[in-house]
Amino acid sequence: MVTLTLSELSMLAGEIYQPNSIRLIDVPAAATASDVPAGQILFEPQLACLCGSDLLYYEADNPGYMPHVGQSLHEMIGRVVETTGDKFAVGDRVLAVPIEHYGFYGRYWVDQARAVAVDPRCSDAAAVLAQPLGTVLFALRRIPSVLARRVMLFGAGPMGQLFVRVLKLFGAAEIIVVDPVRDRLDLALAGGATQVIHGTAAQAAAEAASMPGGGPDLVIEAVGHRQQVLNECIAACRPEGEILFFGVPPIEANGIKLKEMFWKNLRMYTSVGPSFEIDFSLAMKMVAERTIDVEPLVSHRMPIDQIQEAYDMFATRREGAMKVFLDFPAYQA
Repeated sequence: MVTLTLSELSMLAGEIYQPNSIRLIDVPAAATASDVPAGQILFEPQLACLCGSDLLYYEADNPGYMPHVGQSLHEMIGRVVETTGDKFAVGDRVLAVPIEHYGFYGRYWVDQARAVAVDPRCSDAAAVLAQPLGTVLFALRRIPSVLARRVMLFGAGPMGQLFVRVLKLFGAAEIIVVDPVRDRLDLALAGGATQVIHGTAAQAAAEAASMPGGGPDLVIEAVGHRQQVLNECIAACRPEGEILFFGVPPIEANGIKLKEMFWKNLRMYTSVGPSFEIDFSLAMKMVAERTIDVEPLVSHRMPIDQIQEAYDMFATRREGAMKVFLDFPAYQA
């Protein structure tokens, strides 16, 4: 890892300066402790990874996600440099989640309530993945139960892979995963999927109609923001079934077949805002104890000065990219 001399005047930050283009820039250093409220930590990232929701800012084609300096990173671990609170001590290693993805800084202040301690039993990469795992745990806590149920999952990207592993742990009877990328389906099978469908969401929805009971009990949309497949979820789900819409939606989604959803008596859940005390803490414990093995999702690890290449690789799924990690430079006074 590159070591930088810490300046009292500036630090690095990320800037998406045009669609699909990102660079490192210098910005003013973080405020001093005397200038921030009580209960904050000055967090110095050490290892981060890219998430599909970061691509909303990177692609810069959605008016609801226009990027600013410091966006977009939010899955990261690092150390506490200063604190105005009592939850952590200077030097503690924590997983921190910045507000609105403003985590692409050499250091930044964040409320201590938005951080959990890194379990020393974890590898660094596994500790970072406790963040996305926590969002999956929160999503499934919103469903009454997955025990002994047939689940169809649209999307075998990083989040889909985590869903497979948690669904298996929680006792789903069948886990049917749909994705057009064969390698991702192979990884899903290794993680506990009972069946895969290599094709489009429309093909999978048509296939679901021939299943016993008229389709899966629960359909999970984990495709992301590029392609909306809510209508296919509605078509696939059995009458009286449930849909979990996990992928980030656009600002508006026209043409949704609400009549079909209405006549099938479907229930739909959305999921945002996991609990730090419950979901992220439990996720950290799970990865530390290897209750959930997240290591197979680690596909690439790159230094932060290769940020453009890292984003391009993640966005295009080049070289089998699943989770692309970024090493931050270490600062020294």
